[in-house]
Amino acid sequence: MSGFREPGFSDRQKAAQEARKNLLNKFKSQPGHDDPAVAARRAEREALAAKRAETKAAREAEKAEQKRIAEEAAAAEAARIAREAEEAVAKQAEVEAEQKAKRDARYAARKAKRK
Repeated sequence: MSGFREPGFSDRQKAAQEARKNLLNKFKSQPGHDDPAVAARRAEREALAAKRAETKAAREAEKAEQKRIAEEAAAAEAARIAREAEEAVAKQAEVEAEQKAKRDARYAARKAKRK
């Protein structure tokens, strides 16, 4: 069993040159921008991006619609609460006026009784 042979400078230089050549060949073998397969992939990516944008816009429109509906519901609830408060105040004023009228009638009856 032979031991590990330390690569010399020329061996390392040759390996680096081979690596550069392999990298260059790999780059050259790739299809160019005008290749139909590349154009088809690009068109597919653009179509997917357009579909994603359309879906996102639809989702945002739906969210805006939901928000508008929620705001309308909150406004209607606030109006209902305000109307109920006004009705309660009016009813309370009516009850107080009725109580005052009864009290005044009792007072008038007592005065009339004394005379």
